[in-house]
Amino acid sequence: MIALDCDNLFGRWRDQARRLLGHGIDPADVTWTQGPIDDLLAVPTPLPEGPGPFQARVPATLLAQLEQAARYRGEQRWSLLYEVLWRVAHGDRTAMLAGDRLGSELQRRIKQVSREAHHLHAFVRFVPLPTALAEQLQLDLVAFHEPAHDILESASAHFADRLGRQRWLIATPDDGIRFDGQAFDYQRRCPQTWHDWARNADDPGAELWRTYYRHTFNPARLNPDALRQHLPGRFWRHLPEGMLIPQLEGLARQGKQRDGQAIEVASQQGKRVGRAEH
Repeated sequence: MIALDCDNLFGRWRDQARRLLGHGIDPADVTWTQGPIDDLLAVPTPLPEGPGPFQARVPATLLAQLEQAARYRGEQRWSLLYEVLWRVAHGDRTAMLAGDRLGSELQRRIKQVSREAHHLHAFVRFVPLPTALAEQLQLDLVAFHEPAHDILESASAHFADRLGRQRWLIATPDDGIRFDGQAFDYQRRCPQTWHDWARNADDPGAELWRTYYRHTFNPARLNPDALRQHLPGRFWRHLPEGMLIPQLEGLARQGKQRDGQAIEVASQQGKRVGRAEH
């Protein structure tokens, strides 16, 4: 079995897969791995030289799907893509469709990647830097985010469209991206300085936002399952209101759902109005 490492780069995997395909190497005879090889049957065999005799024709839509699915972090990340490519290249296009075993997994990964990009757009919280520090760092806004998949580079253009010429930075535990108002600087290994700026920034509006969130929270409409579906708990610690959510849920379970009011509102003195008699 051939063991390959594409360093989680789609372009490198594509070149490897093209050569494997040209030489007729079956998906069962190749694996992609990172770090030490844990498969006793896999050996670091070099790729065959040259393009190979088999000339594959694959639809452009497949390459777009494979590139999207390649951002998914999980087991068989690259091997599954090669298996789909192999089948389509040999005339079986059902491997691209949701009704097929491989196609179903391919489409599921694409949906997960797309959903994670939506999470980035919805849950990133930029922190404005003080004027002096902003000029020193040549940055206006910083944010820290922990995506489940490799979507930072592909999904960050959204913020350039929304924020105009403002200079911003998004750091993650793995990679980072910086926008200077005109061009992007993407780093696959997030520099430690970027990481420190994003994690240690003091948000001057955090307490105001928490106050607003606390007073507008409606316990009568709380649906914990829906809440976690639309706002997964892994993002809470990076949101100003995140620390409030468990507390507000607890108050709702203690009976505030019957009041339909935040505790500060329900405790206010007021005149009780009875039903008018006719």
